[in-house]
Amino acid sequence: MSASLNPLVALRPRPLLQAKSDRFAGALAWLSCLFLLVFLALPLIAILGKAGQDKSGQYVGLANFAGLFDARFGYLLHNSVGVSLATTAIVIPLAYCFAAAMMRTCMPAKPMFRMLALIPLLAPSLLPGISLIYLFGNQGVLKAWLGDGSIYGPWGIVLGEVFYTFPHALMILLTALSLADARLYEAATSRGAGKVRQFFTVTLPSVRYGLISAAMLVFTLVITDFGVPKIVGGKFDVLAVEIYKQVIGQQNFGMGSVYGLVLLFPAVLSWLVDRFVQKKQKALLTARAQPLQPQRRAITDIVATLFCVLVSVWLVVMLGTSVAAAFIKQWPYNMAPTLAHFDFDNMDGGGWLAYRNSLKLALGVALLGGVAVFTGAYWVEKIRTAPVARNVTGFLAVLPMAVPGMVLGLGYIFFFNAPGNPLNVLYGSMVLLVVCTVVHYYSTAHLTAITALKQLDGEFEHVSASLKVPFWTTLRRVTLPICLPAVLEIARYFFVSAMTTVSAVIFLYTPDTVLSSVAVLNMDDAGDTAAAAAMATLIVATSAAVCLVFGLLSWSALRRTQRWRGHRD
Repeated sequence: MSASLNPLVALRPRPLLQAKSDRFAGALAWLSCLFLLVFLALPLIAILGKAGQDKSGQYVGLANFAGLFDARFGYLLHNSVGVSLATTAIVIPLAYCFAAAMMRTCMPAKPMFRMLALIPLLAPSLLPGISLIYLFGNQGVLKAWLGDGSIYGPWGIVLGEVFYTFPHALMILLTALSLADARLYEAATSRGAGKVRQFFTVTLPSVRYGLISAAMLVFTLVITDFGVPKIVGGKFDVLAVEIYKQVIGQQNFGMGSVYGLVLLFPAVLSWLVDRFVQKKQKALLTARAQPLQPQRRAITDIVATLFCVLVSVWLVVMLGTSVAAAFIKQWPYNMAPTLAHFDFDNMDGGGWLAYRNSLKLALGVALLGGVAVFTGAYWVEKIRTAPVARNVTGFLAVLPMAVPGMVLGLGYIFFFNAPGNPLNVLYGSMVLLVVCTVVHYYSTAHLTAITALKQLDGEFEHVSASLKVPFWTTLRRVTLPICLPAVLEIARYFFVSAMTTVSAVIFLYTPDTVLSSVAVLNMDDAGDTAAAAAMATLIVATSAAVCLVFGLLSWSALRRTQRWRGHRD
């Protein structure tokens, strides 16, 4: 590499700054650790304390936990587990077949199908519930398909959750199916194994960990989701909705905490299983593996294309129904186009203030989350000072993956609303909503940053240290430019997540900080379903537009900051 293109050549030894650099790095590492301790660990501990109190705040020990043995809790647990298992049983085969069509066939238009399959990521979980009401509700255009049945109940929840969780499972399985050793298939073919036997002896063993991870993720997302059951659950209650009723409806924070702790168990179990699966996954491929290239087979490619078309049409119909309802005067009686449903200021729910607040939240979360996550990951991966702080930060950074949003929101109520807490001034503010959202989605962003940082050779830091160059110079001149695409991806992820989040903020907003995703729920509760569809449509459109902007920024960053990749000495 030429001197003009090597960012380390321009670094100069500064011995007097080295001690200061180490102390500053250690202080910042402890700052990242303190951020997670205060805004993650302490709120979770507060839930444990609240679970031992009654409605009046008096300590009652384990009395609230006695409710876990009554018929009501058994009913709720049965319903929650039932819809979670049913959704998982539907989503995993669908996502696997879609991923297999994308990765193992030569079907056309793969980028388009991938884009359509990921559309649900841009929508709040309330949107599929609204679409199901317009399709199969009491006045739905397809109500006759259900006969005497009703969409309000378990199967409505399952259908909505399938839409919501499908892209999450698909992303995992696309990655799992992208890793395949062609030599194994050649060996199986030479021994006379047919396609079915190859699937059970080669394909399935190679993707079993991806299937397990996807199944655990889908199960966790469903059992902790609040949006779909709230819209189409009807009288079919589940744990996530019951927590909302206990806290908002009955002001029974003790029982809400107990149910929240119960909801924490499946999430923690899924996280532990996923961690175990990741460790086992390391030995699947060797350095001699040959990448599998799909071969053109006319019938297989046609079947794969038809399958992807059917799934994509279903996803588009689910999304398009809410979008269409937002522009239709009165579904299904008066199908004339109108913009009246976007007059949010004359409807219950929060008005245009809710949308503006969501934009503020999303921008704040993207900025704070991008900085906090990347710097936190940098201390964990690249800095060798303050080992205790780095280890604690590394552990706490992946903990939000196992904490449902509603549980985190409960913890924020109990911790930040405590009168003796000096941080009580944050309660009810947009700042606390921003921090809560960052912490809620911290794990995925942290793992993305760690993955990007691991791709950088540790020699960069070793050379800088030997030259007595302060870490911030290396970070600014080397690490950040190389990792800029990952930083932009983290910011994009935080923005979209903040626009669509419901569960983590449902307990924390005030009339002044109401959000668009919460407004969708409030308008639906008030009977303004068309306005709720309009707000959900606005969320999807905003998320899509921002994704496009971030895509252009990432493309520009790759051209400007990583031009050195194309140079050779």
